[in-house]
Amino acid sequence: MAGASRRKRVKYEETAEGVLRGVGGESNVKSLEHCATRLRFTLVDPARADTAQVESLPGVIAVVDKGGQYQVVVGNRVGDVYAAIGRLADITADDSAGPGPSGNLFTRAVELVTSIFTPLLWILASTGLLKALLALAAKIWPSFESTTTYAILFTAGDAIFQFLPVLLAVTAAKRFKANQFTSLAIAGALVYSATIGVLPGPDGAALSLKAFTDGGGKLHFLGIPVIMATYLSSVIPVILAVYAQSHLEHLLKRVLPDAVRNFLTPLTVMVVIVPLTFLVIGPLADWVGSGLSDGVDWLWALSPAVGGAVVGGFWQVFVIFGVHWGLVPLMVQDLSTSGVIELLAPIFPAVLAQGGATFAVSLKTRNRALKGVAGPATVSTLLAGITEPAIYGVTLRLKKPFVFACIAGAVGGAIAGASGSAPNAFVLAGGLTLSAAVGVGNFAVLLIGCGVAVVLAFALTYFAGFKDVPETAVPTQAADRNEAPRTDAGTEGAGTATLVRTTTLEITTPVTGTVVALADLPDKVFASGALGQGVGVVPDEGQVRSPLDATVVTAMPHAYGLRTDAGVELLVHVGIDTVRLDGEHFRPIATEGMRVREGEVLAEFDTEAIRAAGYNPVTVVVVIAPADYSTVEVTASGHVRADDRLLLLTP
Repeated sequence: MAGASRRKRVKYEETAEGVLRGVGGESNVKSLEHCATRLRFTLVDPARADTAQVESLPGVIAVVDKGGQYQVVVGNRVGDVYAAIGRLADITADDSAGPGPSGNLFTRAVELVTSIFTPLLWILASTGLLKALLALAAKIWPSFESTTTYAILFTAGDAIFQFLPVLLAVTAAKRFKANQFTSLAIAGALVYSATIGVLPGPDGAALSLKAFTDGGGKLHFLGIPVIMATYLSSVIPVILAVYAQSHLEHLLKRVLPDAVRNFLTPLTVMVVIVPLTFLVIGPLADWVGSGLSDGVDWLWALSPAVGGAVVGGFWQVFVIFGVHWGLVPLMVQDLSTSGVIELLAPIFPAVLAQGGATFAVSLKTRNRALKGVAGPATVSTLLAGITEPAIYGVTLRLKKPFVFACIAGAVGGAIAGASGSAPNAFVLAGGLTLSAAVGVGNFAVLLIGCGVAVVLAFALTYFAGFKDVPETAVPTQAADRNEAPRTDAGTEGAGTATLVRTTTLEITTPVTGTVVALADLPDKVFASGALGQGVGVVPDEGQVRSPLDATVVTAMPHAYGLRTDAGVELLVHVGIDTVRLDGEHFRPIATEGMRVREGEVLAEFDTEAIRAAGYNPVTVVVVIAPADYSTVEVTASGHVRADDRLLLLTP
C-alpha cells in the first residue's frame, strides 16, 4: 500500500515537473490556483508557454488559454498535481498580482466591465422596470404623477441611478483589490459635491460645489482652478478614482510602518484621491464619457436603421460569447447624459425573436421533452426577456432556429433603430419592459419592429423547418429501479456505492432544470468530452445533490468530485468558470472525505446572482473515470427534476 502511494506521488511529481517546465518555468508564473479539474496559471509572458509540450504530458487532458489564464486540465487529481508543483516551486495564488487581468486588450476590457457591472445588473434592471411601470401608469392616469405615492415609488426606482457611483465604488474596489470602505468614502465625496450645500450663495443659502460653479462661482484647490463635473449618475470617474486608489494603497502598504499603516493609509488616500479626482480624473472622465455618448448619437444619426440591424442581428451572438457586457457602460453612460438608451431599442426585437423561434419549435416538434422545454422558454423570453432556456435548451441546440431568430432580430432591430424610440431607464429587454420606451420617439414603430421580429422568427422556423430531435423511449425511474433493484455493499448506513443486479449504474440528476448536450456547452474542455462523457443541466433551483452514493474526494464551493466503491469517478460542476467567484454565491455543505447518499445536498447556490455576475450556472455532470463500464448513455432530455435518471453506465 505504501509502495502504491509512493508510485502515485512520483507520477504526480513527474506531471508537475513537466507542466512547470512547459509553462516557461517558475520565473514565468505570476500566480497559480486550481479548481476542481484545472490548474489555472497567470503567466508573466504567455508566449513562453509550450502548449504542445504540456498537452503531451501524461496526466494532462487538455490546455485552454482563456481570459488571461493558462488552464491545464488534469482532472480529479488536480489537487495532487497542484501540491506537487508547490513542492517544486514557491508558487501560490497571488492576491497582490496587481489590479486588472492579463491577456489582450479586448479580453481585459470585457473582463473588467463584466466584473464591475454585472453584480449590479439585477438591481439596475429591477429599478429600471419600476421606473418603466411608473411611466406607463402616468401615461394611462396623468394625475398619478402628481401624487405622493408616485413620488415615493419614483424615489425608490431612481435612487440607484442618481447614486450609481456609490455602488460602482464597491464593485470596482473588489475588482482592483482596493479597500471598499475607502472607495465608498471617495464615491460619497463625489456625490456630496452635487447634493450638500457647503458654500454660501448670493442669497446666503448654502450651495453645493456643483451648484456654486453652475452659478458662476470660481472653485480652487490650493490655487488651482477646479472644473466641477457632474458626478451624480456618472460611471467612469469613480472607476478611475478607485483604480488610482488601489495603486496608491499598494504603494503605501510597502512604505508605511505597521504601527501607523491602518490609520495613515485611508487618510492619505482621501487627501490625495478626492482632490485629484476633482482636478483631473473627473473632468477627463466626464469628457470621455460625453464623447462615448456623442459617438453613439453620431452613429445613430448616420443610419439608425443600419446600427439597429447590426445590434439586433448580433446581440444574441454577443451574449453567447459574453462580449455584450462591453456595451453596458455605454448604455449607462448614454442614460446619464441623454436620458435614454438608444442602443437598447434594437435589443428588444433581438430578444423577442428568440421567443418567436422557440414558440414555433414548441408547435412543430414531435419530441415531447423538447416541447416541454420550448413552451415555458417561450413565455420567459417573451415576457421577461430571460433567454437562457430558449437559447441553450431549444434554438442553439437545433441551430437553424437560432440563425432564423438572429435574422429576424436584424430586421426588427433596423425598424426599432429607425423608430427613434428608446427606453428612458436601464431595463432588461423583454415584453414587460417595453413600457420604458413609451413617450420617446415613435413608440408604435418600435412595437412594429418587435412584432416583425417575433413573426419572422416564428415563420422562418416553422416553415423553413429544422432537424427535429428524435423521440427516444426513456424508461421511468421507478420502472427502471423495479427492473434493476439495488443492493448496498458494506455495512448498513455506510453510504456505499449504488450497484444493480444488471451490472448497470444509474446516475441521477443533481439539479432540477433543462438538459443541455455536452457539445453545446460554452466551454472547450467540457464540450470536447476531454474530461469524460456526460451532460449539462441549466438549473431552475439553487441546490445541487449527489447523483449517486459515493465518497466526496474533491470539495470546492462550485464543484465536487465523487468516487464510488466500484471506482467510478464523477465530477459535478456548477457553472462555467465559476471558480473565479471565489465561493461567492455558494454555500457548500459536503466536505472532502464525506460519504454521501444519492439525493443528499452537496451545496446551495444563488442561480440569479451567478447569472448577474456574468457566469453561466449550467451544472455539468461528467464521468471522469468509468472504471469497468464502457458506455455512458444520456437517458434524459428536456426538463428534468432532481433525482430523475440522467445517465446510465453499462459494461
